Amino acid sequence: MTKQGTIEPLPRGRHGLSREEVVRSQRTRIFRAMAEVMAEKGYVATSVADVLRAAKVSRETFYEQFESKEDCFVSALEAAVEVVMASAAAAPPVPGTGLERFDRGLKTLLDAIADQPELSRLFMIEVYAAGPRALERRAALQKRWAQLLDRAFGRRTAADRFANEAIVAATSTLVTSRLAGGDIKGIRALRRPLVELARRVHGA
Repeated sequence: MTKQGTIEPLPRGRHGLSREEVVRSQRTRIFRAMAEVMAEKGYVATSVADVLRAAKVSRETFYEQFESKEDCFVSALEAAVEVVMASAAAAPPVPGTGLERFDRGLKTLLDAIADQPELSRLFMIEVYAAGPRALERRAALQKRWAQLLDRAFGRRTAADRFANEAIVAATSTLVTSRLAGGDIKGIRALRRPLVELARRVHGA
């Protein structure tokens, strides 16, 4: 998935692409279209027809790959997470204190969300209207980030793990409110106060 922009269909006729490449292109366009339409209309008001129109794919193509709007949304959510957040999650360990590692990882995360606001809305906002399956994915994502904080700060007690869960929850809430209001600058500006919160929590 790429940054937001015009969604282009595959060229007509012979194009030399493999079946796998065609499917990948179709899925990418469907996911991008879902993100863009939901950013305007929300999950509930977005229909499969809206997504098909924006993605420039047929209904047959859609249902070859997804069982329903919810099934497509969950797949789009997972793809969005990889695009927006994988760079921070997959970054190799860096030298420095736990707080320094948290600071660098947080900057990567906030920048990624600010750079991809429509994709980010899928797992930060629209997920709440998409049903229990999508919410389970979101809960797993937050748990994943809390575990990264556990490793960054080298904390092992139940109290330490709870503190990291609280930092992740606070980050999610603060980012979501700014994303909902279109305050992209405000998302990036969360870095300093969140680092200060982590410092106070962990006494770093």
